[in-house]
Amino acid sequence: MELITFGETMVLFNPDSTGPLRYIHNFSKSIAGAESNVAIALARLGHNVGWFSKLGNDEFGRYIQSVIRGEGVDVSRVVTDYEKSTGLLFKERFAHANPNVYYYRRYSAASDISLDDIDIDYIKSSKILHVTGITLALSEKTRETAFKVIEIAKENKCLISFDPNIRLKLWNIKEAKSVILEMAKMADIVFPGADEGRQLLDTEDPIEIGKAFLNMGSSIVAVKLGKEGCYITGKGQEEFIEGYVIDKPEDTVGAGDGFAAGFLSGILKDYSLIECGKLANAVGAMATLVKGDMEGFPTITQVREFMGIEKYVDR
Repeated sequence: MELITFGETMVLFNPDSTGPLRYIHNFSKSIAGAESNVAIALARLGHNVGWFSKLGNDEFGRYIQSVIRGEGVDVSRVVTDYEKSTGLLFKERFAHANPNVYYYRRYSAASDISLDDIDIDYIKSSKILHVTGITLALSEKTRETAFKVIEIAKENKCLISFDPNIRLKLWNIKEAKSVILEMAKMADIVFPGADEGRQLLDTEDPIEIGKAFLNMGSSIVAVKLGKEGCYITGKGQEEFIEGYVIDKPEDTVGAGDGFAAGFLSGILKDYSLIECGKLANAVGAMATLVKGDMEGFPTITQVREFMGIEKYVDR
């Protein structure tokens, strides 16, 4: 397995029109989860990846597993909880602004993941283990599990990829800062955003953010800068890489996950850090072209056409 990731995926209800939810009557159903987003994006780029979680013994859980399996991701280690339910997420949309999100995930099946739910040999089989700060925020149990799994992965020479993914609807910044920075010390590759630099390190300067995480022990830091692109540092290299401007993004949720997937795809293909950053920018930008958290992730051919590496033929 090239990459394995784990964390909560919820059923997403996306409104078919804009405005406050009290006036909305029709929704489209999809899935939402940072870790499954990365897995799906990497599978579309041609990689052998696995994702696991704990899902409720309900139709929502079966739906999530079916969708992710259908995207070519291995879900053979998903665990079913016969007591707790699958989490839900509703979006509230206003024109081209970032959507509001409403979680119904407290005491969900995924918030109860323990080490007993995890196939350790499966973790050991992977080149990269990708984790996010969302799993750290779900519960003390998931937090303890994540740290232990990372310890095991590191002992078996897996690269650790970490996206802070701060969600202040799940915990307060004081607690988040302490736990996330502790996790960052264990990671080989870190994907902070400039806003997360401000929250965690009191700076939005990409260079300072990069230095801080390298000093904690990371080998590579890719600072996400939205439409401005990214700043990459590590292994004696550092570079600002220009991004792609999308005039009217359909949905920005999932762009950061697409960025991480693009970068990790480059790592798995032994690209230079600069090439990894360029691919990451392109996948992240393309994610915003489509409504939904993961629907916009491209295939390798589509992203190469978007980047101008291959010629697009429409008919």
